[in-house]
Amino acid sequence: MLAYLVAFVVAAAVTAVASYAVLRVSRRFGLAPEVRARDVHSTPTPRLGGIAMLIGLLAAFGIASTQRAFESLFTEGTQIWALLGACAIVAAVGILDDLLDLDWMIKLAAQLAATGLLAWNGVQIVSLPFGDTLIVGSPVVNFVITVFLMTLVMNAVNFVDGLDGLVAGVAIIANSLFFIYTLLLSAQMGQVDSVTFASLIAAVVVGICAGFLPFNWHRARMFMGDTGALLVGLLMATSTVSVTGQLNPALLDQKLVLAAYIPIILPIAVLALPLADFSLAVIRRLKAGTSPFTADRLHLHHRLLDMGHSPVQAVLIFYLGTAVLSVAVLLVFTMQSFTLPIIVLVAGGAVCAVLLCFPLQRVRAAAAQRGLLPLTRRVHSDSAVRAADADSQTAARPIPGRANERTPE
Repeated sequence: MLAYLVAFVVAAAVTAVASYAVLRVSRRFGLAPEVRARDVHSTPTPRLGGIAMLIGLLAAFGIASTQRAFESLFTEGTQIWALLGACAIVAAVGILDDLLDLDWMIKLAAQLAATGLLAWNGVQIVSLPFGDTLIVGSPVVNFVITVFLMTLVMNAVNFVDGLDGLVAGVAIIANSLFFIYTLLLSAQMGQVDSVTFASLIAAVVVGICAGFLPFNWHRARMFMGDTGALLVGLLMATSTVSVTGQLNPALLDQKLVLAAYIPIILPIAVLALPLADFSLAVIRRLKAGTSPFTADRLHLHHRLLDMGHSPVQAVLIFYLGTAVLSVAVLLVFTMQSFTLPIIVLVAGGAVCAVLLCFPLQRVRAAAAQRGLLPLTRRVHSDSAVRAADADSQTAARPIPGRANERTPE
């Protein structure tokens, strides 16, 4: 456990220091790109936070290589080196895109190359549980499925990167719970390299996101850009595949409820909201006859803003939804009863529904109209912001006063 804590602390500290340095350099040399027609923020803001996250990642893996708990990962296999190579590919293209706004086909080619490198070096979905048996596909089928699913996860995470602190916070919550899950697996199975690999990745992702979040929280001084979002997506996809596709459920305690299927269910749960947003975006764009990668302002977080939620409230709703789904599924793994997981899921879902249907600004304005709250200038300004939101849907121009909401890549 101490080795994971060291990796986390190094990742967080180095990322925080690097974020400050990248921010200073970006401002010094004017590396904040101009606001594009599809953007909602009105002030040029640096989008190179992913560089700082990459530096934190490299520092964390560097210190991990000196820890005895991770010795076999660095000496007996090529998976961790393939991951570093894949991160380098994604970061290189991401930086160019954050500066130059590359064509989507170039970015997709880089993503396929990165995931292909990982799959070629053994990070593959080798088998999937079905009842009491394991389904094992051919090497070619395993390779193709792995590349497709990992690329899907990368783009799902990138698509949801549209509000300050959204991806970083969701990644912290999801990977913290996934880390706990991998520790429980290790306690049952003993040390298995694929599970240790996933645990290390989860700890590092939490670290780099925690180090970057202070610079990305509303109102953000810097965005993680494609570099950071794709990097986080790649890391989460790698840890998921490392557990899901290479774990034999027969090694688990079969008294646990759905033990054989939790390796599949939990990763889907922690990525449920990004995957839902991605799926809806692809369907929406294909129906409109455009490319699935064409940016728009119709993502789930944009719809929350249009309902009257503030940027912070929209982000917190995503945080709560991710936490509820992840905790409920994790409880299924640790308990022999569905009772508590269902209670958590229903109660958490009800809270999410209430927060979703009753934006704080509207509640405050309604209370003020009924004399329950004083009609303050803040209420008037909130109404003005909602009016500006409505105008933006027809005028398609940046909204004054919302400098840090933006359309994902």
